[in-house]
Amino acid sequence: MPNPAATADRTGALDLTPAPQHLGSLMITDLAHLAFLVHDLDASLAFYARLGIHEAFRIHHDDGTLMLVYLHVGGDRFIELFPAEDGAPAPAQDDASPSSSFGPPTGYFHLCLRSDDLRGDVEALRAGGVPILIEPQVGKDHNLQAWIRDADGHLIELMQLSEDSPQRRIARGER
Repeated sequence: MPNPAATADRTGALDLTPAPQHLGSLMITDLAHLAFLVHDLDASLAFYARLGIHEAFRIHHDDGTLMLVYLHVGGDRFIELFPAEDGAPAPAQDDASPSSSFGPPTGYFHLCLRSDDLRGDVEALRAGGVPILIEPQVGKDHNLQAWIRDADGHLIELMQLSEDSPQRRIARGER
């Protein structure tokens, strides 16, 4: 199978040299979800429903207010929709708190990559010089998560799914 990272030079010849493995053997196994801030949650839900992507479950803050809605794309891949507060200013990019540093008031929120060994991956990233914004902790969906930023400052969630998480239940066909 050809190297998916192969590049062609000016003559069109492919360079099939394997991509360098800078940080050892990280266990990123799949894309878990993309997250977006939305101004009109109902309109967003209707839009994705027209694409065949439907609401799977909701997560609420401790005070009962809505935090986010998960949409099931397929398997254990999801889209998260976070209701944006109208008129909310863009959060500061240097704040390490995920709840206050995601980015603009609407649009791209974060990318989530799935790991089978989150604690090991965090240690490998740290050893490779990647700053860890949020150390591994269990989220409201019962999954282990940690947070980093890419080279351009985009927020990336790293997640290890637990067997009792709503994502796993949906992937197994349970509701």
